[in-house]
Amino acid sequence: MKIVITIPAYNEEKTLPLVLDEIKGVMSETSYDYILLVLNDGSKDKTVKVAKEKGAIVISNNRNLGLAETFKREMKECLKLKADIIVHTDADGQYPAKYIPLMIKMIEEGHDIAMGSRFEKGNYSGSIMKKIGNVAFAKVFSKLLKSKLTDTTSGFRAFTPEVARLPLINQFTYTQEQLIRAGKQKMRIVEIPIVTNKTRESRLFKNSFDYAIKAWINILRIYRDFEPLKFFGRIGFFFIFLGLILGIWIFLTLLDTGDVGGIPRVILCALCFMTGIQIISFGFLADMERK
Repeated sequence: MKIVITIPAYNEEKTLPLVLDEIKGVMSETSYDYILLVLNDGSKDKTVKVAKEKGAIVISNNRNLGLAETFKREMKECLKLKADIIVHTDADGQYPAKYIPLMIKMIEEGHDIAMGSRFEKGNYSGSIMKKIGNVAFAKVFSKLLKSKLTDTTSGFRAFTPEVARLPLINQFTYTQEQLIRAGKQKMRIVEIPIVTNKTRESRLFKNSFDYAIKAWINILRIYRDFEPLKFFGRIGFFFIFLGLILGIWIFLTLLDTGDVGGIPRVILCALCFMTGIQIISFGFLADMERK
């Protein structure tokens, strides 16, 4: 069985050697045949040099493309290497390598994705805003996938080649989209409680407010893409409901005074109905495209 442990890296010359040494130390105590794969995302420091010195295979982007695009390339490279199990972790040392054998074992036992959860033990050290965002993500995904999840943004995970072949289009984060795709395919997902190491601040977001905005936008996108008929249907029926309330008000005004109370009311009522019907139609079209 071939294990490919893959790490995206952008200007990580300081932490990457420590991460690779830790992984090698843990894996040396197992009987697994493994390969270290570093995806250099256009680093300008000595990331490539230190990775090669530690025995890793290095694939480089010509320029910095970001995590989502780099992850897609990681999956292609892992499939080229004919990996039986893929382990994805970070180059900043946040995720302890000691959990890797346990995640691999979960895949061997029949799960499609095994994820390290930072929240089951209540040890998460990030900001309150990020924690609230992650909890919100978890509730949304647990409902959508009908499976209890506590940490959908964790990048520490092991999975099968079948999961690696799932298409990804989201430019905000690959972690949730991979779960969505896997959930739609009825793949088995399991979480492993982990205690993370404290690292530098995230480079992905300017601040907690920026994270919160992007997080909630992405939650709406998840609902839209995963259940478009329900997403657009609820919005559409809201406008129809408003139109109905206005229509009743106009009708009662007409009975009471003999006048509709002004043409603008009638126009607004008609617009609400038309908007609601159009939005619901979008939902049907999106649902047909999704299937």
